[in-house]
Amino acid sequence: MIVFRYLSREVLLTLSAVSAVLLVIIMSGRFIKYLAQAASGLLDPGSLFLIMGFRLPGFMQLILPLGLFLGILLAYGRLYLESEMTVLSATGMSQQRLFCMTMFPATLVALVVAWLSLSLAPQGANQFQLLLNKQDALTEFDTLEPGRFQALRDGTRVTYTEQLSDDRINLAGVFISQKNINSDNKDRGISVLVAEKGRQEIRPDGNRYLILDNGYRYDGNPGQADYRAIKYDEYGVLLPKPDVSDEVTDRDAMTTASLLGSDDIRSRTELQWRISLPILVFIVTLMAVPLARVNPRQGRFLKLLPAILLYMAYLTILIAARGALEKGKIPAALGLWWVHGLFLAIGLGLLYWEPFRLKMASRRSALEVARG
Repeated sequence: MIVFRYLSREVLLTLSAVSAVLLVIIMSGRFIKYLAQAASGLLDPGSLFLIMGFRLPGFMQLILPLGLFLGILLAYGRLYLESEMTVLSATGMSQQRLFCMTMFPATLVALVVAWLSLSLAPQGANQFQLLLNKQDALTEFDTLEPGRFQALRDGTRVTYTEQLSDDRINLAGVFISQKNINSDNKDRGISVLVAEKGRQEIRPDGNRYLILDNGYRYDGNPGQADYRAIKYDEYGVLLPKPDVSDEVTDRDAMTTASLLGSDDIRSRTELQWRISLPILVFIVTLMAVPLARVNPRQGRFLKLLPAILLYMAYLTILIAARGALEKGKIPAALGLWWVHGLFLAIGLGLLYWEPFRLKMASRRSALEVARG
């Protein structure tokens, strides 16, 4: 029992440290991506941390299996390096028994991953998509920042204002450049609007207008001298109506219960993917225990790179099989299970190879002694 607690503590502590580092790296990369979208006006800056919170379960369901795999390699590698595993082996600790003890922290991680993949991650993905739907419904003036040029999503209009009130209604020093495209998608030149000030108005019919005061409008084609200039005291620009959609179309945002009752191949693939993640935890544990065995003279990192490559091969093949299954290139009955079966066989081979090799070497030695 003391050895069991010691090994479990070493694995869980290393798992926590590795997972924390991986989470910081992945979250930082995603945050930078969303921050760039917010800077370009595609996202509301105030919703960045909310978005990261919704995406966190989806990140964790992939980080924890890798964290457990590396945690076993590093924790047990240190024990082999410091000859602690040699002492345990002398007291009857076999690879199979070590694997059985490692299954306790692996089961804890598998339960957490199952909770994330089957429940929490789909809920986060659902809220994330609803938030993006609301972001898509925002006008350019809902995300406009004073003193910065901002382009619309389709790139047809660029807007600038020197000042913007806190309620985002009144503007000062307004500049708007818009491409004029007809129904045949032909470019009809550029219209430029400049005004001393402006304001947003919502009419009784629900239409939203940008009312500009004391300015000019210039129409023409760049490089040509046929520009037309119009001075105005008041000019109204119709803004698109917000269209908030509550529809969730991504399958990773669907509940697991809805996937269970669906006959669609993509829904069934998504369900198999969610079930595959907890299974992944047990199989990588099976592979990590024998791969952590190192010679103290060789160092604890000798097998780390091959082990990581094996893990990446497992995950890459699983993702590729998921894509092929969605496209119907793999029989639905075969699903993703053949990938798990393949690496289960590899894990069993790694686990029993060393005892088999030692047994055969012992037999050869006994035969040589008998013949001598």
